[in-house]
Amino acid sequence: MKHLFSASLLTLALTATAQAADLGELEAKARAEGKVYSVGMPDSWANWKDTWRDLETRYGLEHQDTDMSSAQEIAKFAAEKDNATADIGDVGAAFGPIAVQQGVTQAYKPSTWNDIPDWAKDEDGHWMLGYTGTIAFIVNNELVSKAPTSWAELRDGDYRVAVGDVGVAAQANSAILAAAFALGGDEANLNPALELFADLAKQGRLSPVDINIANLEKGEIEMAILWDFNALNYRDQIDRDRFTVVIPSDGSLISGYATIINKYAKHPNAAKLAREYILSDAGQINLARGYARPIRSNVTLPDDVQAKLLPDEMYANARPIENFDTWEQSTKRLPRQWQSQVQIHQQR
Repeated sequence: MKHLFSASLLTLALTATAQAADLGELEAKARAEGKVYSVGMPDSWANWKDTWRDLETRYGLEHQDTDMSSAQEIAKFAAEKDNATADIGDVGAAFGPIAVQQGVTQAYKPSTWNDIPDWAKDEDGHWMLGYTGTIAFIVNNELVSKAPTSWAELRDGDYRVAVGDVGVAAQANSAILAAAFALGGDEANLNPALELFADLAKQGRLSPVDINIANLEKGEIEMAILWDFNALNYRDQIDRDRFTVVIPSDGSLISGYATIINKYAKHPNAAKLAREYILSDAGQINLARGYARPIRSNVTLPDDVQAKLLPDEMYANARPIENFDTWEQSTKRLPRQWQSQVQIHQQR
């Protein structure tokens, strides 16, 4: 037994040494590339700015980002191929498998691979969630007399509801699934949610305004549906007392965003090092400072970071996607469904 124990310790030591050597080699190659270009990872989203800052100060990686939706990121990788202008992207969970199917990704498993839940990663390392978000409401208290706390309450309000670019943006699509969960639907059945938004459209209460910090600050949005980390970030940047942020009590979706490394990346090692850092303790804490919940549950958050997040009890009825394949098929149908069942009422 003693010899077995010693052998196990030796194996662990050798594994750790090999891993450190691999990371050292990766860092050297990334430094030689000197740049990492991202898509869909802007400074203001989930505090990406701190991660890009750290990658520059620690490893000398220059960075630039082009913000776009998940579908646009994958389309960009596919269209540019060997003329790639992006190395890494951040896509909604449902888009990870799509990117793999389209053959535009390359695999890389970070050293924290075993800390990532199986449901939150591709088994070969082509994509993995870096953080989770839950669909929330943000309400302008100056424009709405009583903030809604459930999807059911939306039908009876007198305020306009902004949901974003349904059928294109992962955040907007996820809002539809969250409503479906709350109202009796699921990944295969979005009709309860579509009926709700069709009702809002008939009432003239579906707002076409883009959900961004500028429009919230200008008072052009009365109530919006978005990820909790975006809602909390916008609230605190503008005025904490001016907005109410809640997780709808009758149900919501907890999902997340996954990094994908471009198969044709000009700076592949810098992209791999970026993923490595994103999944490290420091990278996970950076995301939490941007109000996103780390995918790795074994990361201890500083007290000031933990205080920025919503109370755990608000998440009691939030649940993850159970069937990614079914949800993927539903997202393909959603643009046409949204147009024929919801937008048609806005055009009248």
